[in-house]
Amino acid sequence: MEGLTSRYARAGPGVTTWWRAVALALGGRPGMRLCRVLAVPSGRARLLALLHAPPVPDRSPRVLGVDDFAFRRSRTYGTILLDVESSTVIDVLPDRTAETLAAWLTAHPGAQIVCRDRDSGYSRAVRGAAPDAIEVADRWHLLQNLASAVEKACHQHRSCLRKRAEDEAGRTRQQPPLPELPPFELPRTQMIERTRHRYQDVHRLVDAGWTISAIARRLHLDRKTVRRFRDTGLDQLLATAHDRRPAGVLEPFKACINDRFAEADGQVSGSRLFLELQARGY
Repeated sequence: MEGLTSRYARAGPGVTTWWRAVALALGGRPGMRLCRVLAVPSGRARLLALLHAPPVPDRSPRVLGVDDFAFRRSRTYGTILLDVESSTVIDVLPDRTAETLAAWLTAHPGAQIVCRDRDSGYSRAVRGAAPDAIEVADRWHLLQNLASAVEKACHQHRSCLRKRAEDEAGRTRQQPPLPELPPFELPRTQMIERTRHRYQDVHRLVDAGWTISAIARRLHLDRKTVRRFRDTGLDQLLATAHDRRPAGVLEPFKACINDRFAEADGQVSGSRLFLELQARGY
């Protein structure tokens, strides 16, 4: 059946297509390792044997890309030709000389736009073999040309730039100093004052040799509260007290609270008082 098997083939067309794609992407040994993982093992020689040079078209594409590459860096270079519109490789030339590219353009006419790098040899070949084609530079070389031009301009005007930088630094040094702001002072609220007095009382008893339990019984505090006032600095305690909800939230309900305490002679349930204040909008 066509497409399912091939005569005298050692593998089906589907597996062969997989092998060819792996060989094209990775080559011999890396492709062999990947095929082993994919459960379609193959040797590196078989993979490389599946790679054949693509057919070269008779005419050049409308937009032809030309660039050099290294067969062996700093020793042997070649030229790769691409169809820019379809992003496909058309041909590979054995060197990067202008004569070789000119001969290829003469044998394959039709290029209207040639996208190349800054190599003058390629430009000479295009002008000789395809004089009607428009030569353009790729984006990477455009940015490289711009960077070179900026670097050259900065190098030529480095004395002016240095003088400008020195003038800017001098003006910065001559600016008047910023005015000193007054130190921040915490508001004298009831919470702040109570924290100050409690801190002083705890440390006075600690300095006198009292234990945490004795201080807690004397000041009617929890032992954890005494330990916190003993081990925490006054600035941190004041900052914590300043960040808490201000005591003024009960201000609109003070008259009601005083009346309830007066009516009950001080014997008021805290939960009941809370519910009454909550009903009034607390």
